[in-house]
Amino acid sequence: MTGRTAQQYDPLGVMGSRPLAVVLGAVGLVWAIAVSVFDRDVVGSPTLSALTVLLLAASTAVVVTASSPFRAPFPRWAFAAHVALLAVAAVTSVAAQWGPDRSALNDFMSLLTATGIVMVAPYRPWGDLVVGGVVLAVVDGVAWGLAASVFPHDVPLSVSAFLAAAPTLVLTAASGVFAWTFAGLAERVQIRAGSYSVERAERDGIAASVQQDRSTILARDVAPFFAELRTRETITDADRARARAIADGIRRVMVADADRTWFEHAVRVEGGPSARVDDPDGLIATLDADQRTVLRTFVRAVLRASTVDPAGFSAAVTRGVDTGPGDAAGRRVSVAFDVAVADSDIGIHRTFDPYFAVLRVTFPDLDVSVRPSSLALRFSYDQH
Repeated sequence: MTGRTAQQYDPLGVMGSRPLAVVLGAVGLVWAIAVSVFDRDVVGSPTLSALTVLLLAASTAVVVTASSPFRAPFPRWAFAAHVALLAVAAVTSVAAQWGPDRSALNDFMSLLTATGIVMVAPYRPWGDLVVGGVVLAVVDGVAWGLAASVFPHDVPLSVSAFLAAAPTLVLTAASGVFAWTFAGLAERVQIRAGSYSVERAERDGIAASVQQDRSTILARDVAPFFAELRTRETITDADRARARAIADGIRRVMVADADRTWFEHAVRVEGGPSARVDDPDGLIATLDADQRTVLRTFVRAVLRASTVDPAGFSAAVTRGVDTGPGDAAGRRVSVAFDVAVADSDIGIHRTFDPYFAVLRVTFPDLDVSVRPSSLALRFSYDQH
């Protein structure tokens, strides 16, 4: 299923809610262990009970690992593995207590398959959640329905199957509605924000900078020169040479302003002339609005950090190497940041980890290297 997820729209918010997934997985695992040891109607198979717990632990480990903001976005294979492990655990749980089970309180898997979908709701689009939840509900219904058919009791077979599947169906519907509603609201917010786009805001900022630079030249060079000319009776060759020099200076500034990208402007505003940007072809202009917003926010955070000297900031933007006909590498742009940071690696992580999480969602191939007094980032993107 295609579609953006809550993690992609709001990576920082989802990073803050990640402990909920960890807690749900841990509580479910502890409950499964307690019920398997102390609260079985049927002695069953201790081996299958242990296998059920191991499968639950594996599914929890998959979610906890894949939901890390430094491995974002949450991949589809991890979701598929999570659902498969829960489905097998549901079957082994029924097999482990095969017999005339009369207490629904120890049938923990019908609830844990439901909370398993809730755990991944922020990380996958609503379509994936619905498909995974329906699969788990069917497995629950078939497994418990089969047990009820072999060991009948007062409750009709169809009711037993439905009651086993109901928790997963209900929480799947809730998770799907959450993911669908969140994505729809976020998309509408982006559309409204587009009425004054990032590109237009950057263009207005660059225009203001250009106007300020030209005003500086006029006040520093042109106005004093004209004031001097007014006091002279004749114009000398030296005056003509000085006029040409001023004109050449204005022309160079105008050319530089025309060639300056939004990124160079952002770096100059935050870090001054000592921060270096190497983008001779202006490739950074091919970023889309979302990528541009994220990158500018990161640059602002880095250059405003008290531990960062702008003179130790450098960025290089290069074109990808085309490795053959039809290869997409030639359409990719590679970006590299190197920053000198007067802090330990732990301090650097503490300061910039939230920004790394957002960058990871925006640029999935992001590579972050943190060492004491040094931060290096590498990523790439397709030209837009």
